Amino acid sequence: MGGLEKKKYERGSATNYITRNKARKKLQLSLADFRRLCILKGIYPHEPKHKKKVNKGSTAARTFYLLKDIKFLLHEPIVNKFREYKVFVRKLRKAYGKSEWNTVERLKDNKPGYRLDHVVKERYPTFVDALRDLDDGLSMCFLFATFPRTGKCHVQTIQLCRRLTVEFLNYVIASRSLRKVFLSIKGIYYQAEVMGQMVTWITPYAFSHNHPTDVDYRVMATFTEFYTTLLGFVNFRLYQSLNLHYPPKIEGQVSSELKTEEEESYALDSESYMEKLSALGASLARVVAPNPEDEAEVDEFPVEGESSEQEESRQKEQEALEKQKKLFEGLRFFLNREVPREPLAFVIRCFGGQVSWDKSVCIGATYDVTDATITHQIVDRPVPEEQAIGRYYLQPQWVFDSVNARLCLPVADYFPGVLLPPHLSPFVSEKEGDYIPPEKLKLLALQRGDEPGEESGSEVEEEEEGEDETEGSEEEGEQEDSEKEDEGRLKKMEDQRTKSKTLPVKVTAGRVLREDKQRLAQEEQSEEKRLAIMMMKKREKYLYQKIMFGKKRKIREANKLAEKRKAHDSVAKSKKKTKKARRE
Repeated sequence: MGGLEKKKYERGSATNYITRNKARKKLQLSLADFRRLCILKGIYPHEPKHKKKVNKGSTAARTFYLLKDIKFLLHEPIVNKFREYKVFVRKLRKAYGKSEWNTVERLKDNKPGYRLDHVVKERYPTFVDALRDLDDGLSMCFLFATFPRTGKCHVQTIQLCRRLTVEFLNYVIASRSLRKVFLSIKGIYYQAEVMGQMVTWITPYAFSHNHPTDVDYRVMATFTEFYTTLLGFVNFRLYQSLNLHYPPKIEGQVSSELKTEEEESYALDSESYMEKLSALGASLARVVAPNPEDEAEVDEFPVEGESSEQEESRQKEQEALEKQKKLFEGLRFFLNREVPREPLAFVIRCFGGQVSWDKSVCIGATYDVTDATITHQIVDRPVPEEQAIGRYYLQPQWVFDSVNARLCLPVADYFPGVLLPPHLSPFVSEKEGDYIPPEKLKLLALQRGDEPGEESGSEVEEEEEGEDETEGSEEEGEQEDSEKEDEGRLKKMEDQRTKSKTLPVKVTAGRVLREDKQRLAQEEQSEEKRLAIMMMKKREKYLYQKIMFGKKRKIREANKLAEKRKAHDSVAKSKKKTKKARRE
């Protein structure tokens, strides 16, 4: 019996998995090193389909890995580096204990290290694979770049993340590849089209951090270690595609001063270098901006299997995209010190605008607030008493909303002190039957080039209430006239009814009714549909009912949101009326 039981768990799916403890012992690594190795190599635990069978009849909670993955790790050179590092730590402790300072210095000079270049190449065989997996890496690097200098992670890691992220933003500016921006509670979401791939990442707001205690920063740091290597390779390739020098050099006297201070490697990681790089990113855009005269016209051929309508829509989308890239061209912005400088400067430069700020805020200011050529000043405080002529004073949301709308929105809704319109997410696309808020309808009308009507927004209706009140007297007069006419009609109808009672009953010849072809067609279609449902198999009928239930639920939700908005608008109108009454 015992032999049969042994065979039971030594064949099939039970041989495909291995527990974490067994895997760790097989590799001769500590739990921390094993976890670190798995993160770097992109190997994760797997849940077996028949857990009891794999766990040899036990129901105890265990973590399982695929055996082929662990065998793959056996030949990894990083494993030997981990072992060398353990020996190094042991020797260093011994030298410190014996106060052998010469040995300590010698050991520190020969500290074992490792590179992750081969791991990046192994995990991403092509550059497109790397771009497709860049979202998480960028988000993690942007998060670490905002960390303060605490003991939670190394200062070198923070500086490296800051440098790599700023370099990536400079590429986005230079290639004009930004497409969408959304300000959320978590941070600012960006989406850029990098070499045909949509890359989305989130940047935290520049607030002071309170590090949570329930987060394992070692695990996060290991992920960041891999992502910084990946981002370095990606940045190099992206800069190469635009014929730009990598890492980007800051021209002028300042960069030469930096190099003379210490090595170039220090200069690349120093704060002053990163500050200059983020401030002077516009110089890259000036270098790369193509001259329209030099561009040769390229013949366009239709894509295989594409209809003329699809080709036309694709061309329209391409034209709209080219127009969006030049959204802020010819506009000169000035950022007040209270507004977030980095995100606004980044977004404005991505769409061809020129931007500057006060010299005391940060280096890289190209013109002063007194410059007469400034077209838009971004403020987030009450309007200054002394306003410059020929300049719009706007709240920061105008920049982000204009980018998402692909056009410069009307400035009246974004003046300082004005209640801002809702900041709609560009990542949400409403389908047929979904609830579309009136602000979105108004925006869609603007994009089409139509004048948004009264029904497109509740705010327009509220603004026109005053006009309605002035015209109220005329409407009341018209209403009185119509009421008199209605009374006359009612009297005539009463007279006819009384006459018909006294007259004898007459039989009149019938009239041939015209058939409503549209109604008949609808009835026929519904009958065909009913019969088709009846003929369905049980499984197909169940799926159909599930789909119909989902559609009905969506309609109910849309109606619920529409009623909610209607109630909100009516409350807002009543409040406005009471305010007007109080003023009078």
